[in-house]
Amino acid sequence: MSETHFGFERVAEEEKAKRVEQVFERVADRYDLMNDLMSFGLHRLWKAFTVSLARIHPGERVLDVASGSGDLARAMAARGAEVCMSDINGPMLARGRDRMADAGRLAAAVRCDAERLPFRAGSFDCVTVGFGLRNMTHKDAALAEMHRVLRPGGRLLVLEFSQVWKPLRKPYDLYSFRVLPWLGERVAGDAAAYRYLAESIRMHPDQPALAAMLEGAGLAQVEYFNLAAGAVAVHRGYKVE
Repeated sequence: MSETHFGFERVAEEEKAKRVEQVFERVADRYDLMNDLMSFGLHRLWKAFTVSLARIHPGERVLDVASGSGDLARAMAARGAEVCMSDINGPMLARGRDRMADAGRLAAAVRCDAERLPFRAGSFDCVTVGFGLRNMTHKDAALAEMHRVLRPGGRLLVLEFSQVWKPLRKPYDLYSFRVLPWLGERVAGDAAAYRYLAESIRMHPDQPALAAMLEGAGLAQVEYFNLAAGAVAVHRGYKVE
């Protein structure tokens, strides 16, 4: 039986998606509040920067993978894109769809696994995934699927936690493993979910390794942009054929 990581724990590959789903089901109602508290509101700037790098034009078709509560999707819809939101987690996808409607915009919402996207090849001008890739069991398969559904010339944007600048690692670890679970317990009633968050970040590929994974999936002109001293990074690549 093949195994993978769930945070620092080793689990059977077929168990990981379900366990990740359970984490987000438990925190869905407080997800946005926790994002603001954990990042001191900076996640809004990181997402705005990602959207600026996406260079969205009115009428373009955009797929937001692991859309969650839909921050990226709403921002791209506001720029005139035809947005499709997708997520494997039903409660999170419903929250994103409702927030999109509250903003006075419409978007398709498709519950699906990012490793098996139910879209034809070349369907989208842009694909984005924000803080979702690290939760996927087979990241290479998910990236290959995102590449497949892009049209030639389309671009992929990956916003994700990454490797923080080395002099800041000790205080960052203290914050991650002490403060985040404490905050999760008091605000969301779930310390374990935010302990998993901290652990999953450490198990995620660093900036150069993720860039190599995008290239391995077929993306070209891959580059990355560090934010928050490297604690967060945006990777961008293009489909050329």
